[in-house]
Order: sequence, then structure tokens, then C-alpha cells
Amino acid sequence: MPKRAALLAAVALTLTACTSTPEKPTVAQGGEDFGKATQLSNGFGTTQKPGEFPRTVKHAMGETKLEKKPERVIVLDTGELDNVVALGIKPVGIAYTDGSPTMPSYIGEKGGTPENVGTTNNLNLEAITKLNPDLILGSQLRAEALYPKLSAIAPTVFSVRPGYVWKENFLLNAAALDRQADAAKMLEDYTNKAVETGAAIEKKLGVRPTVTALRFMPGRIRLYAKKSFIGTILVDAKIPQPSPSQVDDLAAEVSAEEIGKADADFVVYSTYGDPAKTAQASVLGGPLWSGLNAVKGGKAKPVQDETYFLGLGVLAANVVLDDLKKQLGA
Repeated sequence: MPKRAALLAAVALTLTACTSTPEKPTVAQGGEDFGKATQLSNGFGTTQKPGEFPRTVKHAMGETKLEKKPERVIVLDTGELDNVVALGIKPVGIAYTDGSPTMPSYIGEKGGTPENVGTTNNLNLEAITKLNPDLILGSQLRAEALYPKLSAIAPTVFSVRPGYVWKENFLLNAAALDRQADAAKMLEDYTNKAVETGAAIEKKLGVRPTVTALRFMPGRIRLYAKKSFIGTILVDAKIPQPSPSQVDDLAAEVSAEEIGKADADFVVYSTYGDPAKTAQASVLGGPLWSGLNAVKGGKAKPVQDETYFLGLGVLAANVVLDDLKKQLGA
């Protein structure tokens, strides 16, 4: 039996049908290395020339050798999904988030019909093995403890974490897929679009309005800040956030009684998962919410969680820019 086939068979025999990732927060806020993700990502990628295989890819868990250009790719989070689809690849397997367990509508048919391999917090290693992947893409934050088992199944490349380092993650994934030039061009186009979007909004409104990105989650309410996906988009478009959201972190957490901190010229808000499991209904139906200037002015708008907060890639970022123009009336 060939060495790889024997290894896959051994892995399949030793894995339970569903293996849970050791408990970690759905989104890691703060922490010792949170603000270092960009620095830690420096040097990730490959020194091989386009089209050159085998190639070695440096990433968050070390180095991974790819013998050939990957064709059967499994993605373990929404950022990796966005990245591979942007590069013209339909993954064979996917781990969805608990709060959004289906193909994002903004990706739709472009994502194909990948097999479900569990969720980001509860990977099914047997399902991953059966798909016979030749590349697994994920992050250290989500599945660090499972990396040895995943890399025994197929070459595995991990970013440090999802979120505000989405551009670095895109380039890392592209290095493994031999599509670095395509990714670089997409990021350049995105940057230009962000600048143009901010300018169009300012031209229409006469000012760059402040925008709060508010998210209701089970047990918490967040004002997303600079080191978040939506935060980076607002920064790139030079659209300011009000002071409560200007922390150098993922988000500022507030209570229902502190919802006044969400006030801005515009508020965009969404819910992670089932709204009934969050404080959304009580907050939106309460007097503090109705007293916000943005609400009184008709400038508090619901948005898609799957793009503004879960997209984590260039496709979602472009959708968010288009939607921001719409929501802000530009």
C-alpha cells in the first residue's frame, strides 16, 4: 500500500467520527498575542517562483511542503472559504461557523457544493479524511490542538487567526495555491475601491460620517473596533468611528444599559446566529435605543452578518463597501 494511502487509513481508524476542538472563544478578543498577529504573519508564504512545485510554505505552525498544486482543498473557516473562492477554487470540504451553518449568500454558487466537515469549533476529522484532500486551510486560533492530526491527513497551512489580518491570510492561502499574483491584484483593486467609496460618501454627504458597527451575540453586545474585519474596511475607506469604537482591539463590549455608546452618524448592526439567543429584541425595543440620534434620524440600519462580520475576505470586503455606499446614501 502506498505510504500516503496507508497513512490515511491509519488516521481514519484512529479518529472518532466527530472530534471537538478544545474549547476556545468563538472570537478571541484581546489576549497576549492578539495585537501581534500582523507581526507574527510577517514572512509567511513561499520563496518558490510561480508554478514551481514542490514548494514549502511558511505559516503559523511552521513549514509545510506541497508536492504539487492543490486541487482538493478543505477550508476550516469563512475567511479561507472567501479566499479560495476569490481565487477561482471550489473547496471539496468546509467547516461552517455555528452562527451561519450554510454557504454565504454573497458567495452562492461560486462556492460549489462542498461536503460539511463539522463546524469551526467542532471539526469532523473522519469526514475530512474521507475527502482525500491535498490541502487544508485554517488558523492557529481555531484548531491549533488539531494541527498534528490534520497535517497527518494532508498538507495543512494555518494563519495566526482570522479577522483583522485577513489580507495577510489571503496572501498566505494564495501562496499555497500558487496564485499570489492574483491575490495581490485583488487586494490592490480592493484598496482603490475603498478609497473611492470613502470619497464618494464624502462627496454626497459633504462629510465623512462616523459609523458604528454593532453586533448582537449570545451573552454580549459588541462595538467592533479597529482590529476587526469591518474595522479595517472603515479605516481603508477613511470612514471614522466614534470614540467608543476607536480602541486598538477587536471590539468594545457594552451592556444593554450602555447602548448609548453605539451612537454615531450611522449605525450598522447585525446578529450572530439566532437573534432570540441575544439581547437584540430587548435593546431595539427599548427607550435607550430609540433615543439614539442615529435611530431618530433613520440612520440605524440592519446589515448582513455573513459579510460585515463573518466574511473575512476580499469578496466580502467588496460587498461591504458596496453596501456601505447604499446604507449611507451615497
